[in-house]
Amino acid sequence: MPRRSKGARLQLKAARRNKSGKITHQATWIIRDNGRDVGTGCAADEIAAAEEKLRDYITSKHTPKRRIRHIDDIAVADVLSIYLDAQLDKLRARFNVDSESEDTIPDIRKFKKRIERLNDWWGAKMLGEVNGEACRSYAKKRAKRGGARRDLEDLRAAIGLHAAEGYHREIVKISLPEKGQPRDKWLTRSDAAKLIWTCWRYREMQKGSRRPTDDVKVPTSKRPLRHLARFILLGIYSGTRAGAIAAASPIPAIGRSYVDLERGRYYRLKQGSAKTNKRQPTVPIPLRLLAHLRRWHRVNPEAKHFVEYNGKAVSSVKTAFKSAVRLAGLGPGISPHTLRHTAATWLMQRGADPWQAAGYLGMSLEVLLNTYGHHHPDYLSDAVEKIARRDSAGERKAHVSGAISGAVLPMKRNHPS
Repeated sequence: MPRRSKGARLQLKAARRNKSGKITHQATWIIRDNGRDVGTGCAADEIAAAEEKLRDYITSKHTPKRRIRHIDDIAVADVLSIYLDAQLDKLRARFNVDSESEDTIPDIRKFKKRIERLNDWWGAKMLGEVNGEACRSYAKKRAKRGGARRDLEDLRAAIGLHAAEGYHREIVKISLPEKGQPRDKWLTRSDAAKLIWTCWRYREMQKGSRRPTDDVKVPTSKRPLRHLARFILLGIYSGTRAGAIAAASPIPAIGRSYVDLERGRYYRLKQGSAKTNKRQPTVPIPLRLLAHLRRWHRVNPEAKHFVEYNGKAVSSVKTAFKSAVRLAGLGPGISPHTLRHTAATWLMQRGADPWQAAGYLGMSLEVLLNTYGHHHPDYLSDAVEKIARRDSAGERKAHVSGAISGAVLPMKRNHPS
């Protein structure tokens, strides 16, 4: 009787030596699969990278069945695989990258990590086993309520796509954890100024001597945070999301958010990208910000983006932003998205028309009012005015008369005529 296959697995291939004992080939990890050896290119100490190669290999081997079946016969792994393929195609087109360079994009890396996390928990289960109790168990295991909700939203979308493609007909519902409270962290004008000046003035610190005993660091001429000053100005004055700020360019091209410096218009949606539920409408640029943008372009007309680091566009500023916040001595909970909260808060504090503010920020009026409406100077002003106002004598008489009528009339209706 033939032995059962162990499946694809990692194995360390020993280093090879010549006759004199000198190493000619370093030890590397390979994938053994039913007698077949697949190289990973990972050295003996690169275990994590080798495991990632093994996961990719197993995923590429599996081809989900694309035909209608009952949910008790459909593995959740198949549902996630179909969804992964469809979404990766969209994300590659959105960021204008190919499959080889997709992992350089933070949004794609995070998406693949969420699907991997879902597959670890749900992959071996059948679609018919997805219910409220299983969702709550996953949320408990995930520990973070917000993270669990985001993962389960992906699972819900994957199941929805599977049904839309006609691969199952039964209804499968996902039970999501409750939403957390909306974040309302924002910067005061002094905080924003402090953060900008910190980014502009900061100089990289390096050891002044190569001696191992000398740990004293001195400032150099390098300014590694100056690009963040531009990023912050764009974020605060336009209320734009981080991705569109990083893609902002004075030169129109596929994959860029075009800034028309002559007409003063910011086309926030990247050219060649499809519209999503993350609204990115075209908006006029405030004159103060427009003056900065024109000056930056005048100083360096060859630059393809307004925010560049070492002559290249930035894909993410989270690490640098975290350092800048620490150096500025600001409190915790401040991220690049805080700039968008700040823009919305300042608009409300200055009494902007909510409908126009929502259109400028690219968010719904409901979200703006629910999250930032309390900052508006007219917030509940009518109610406050009326609750404290004293009635005139005529108004008090009318109120008393109305109260008496309301008390007497029902009694008359209850009596038989």
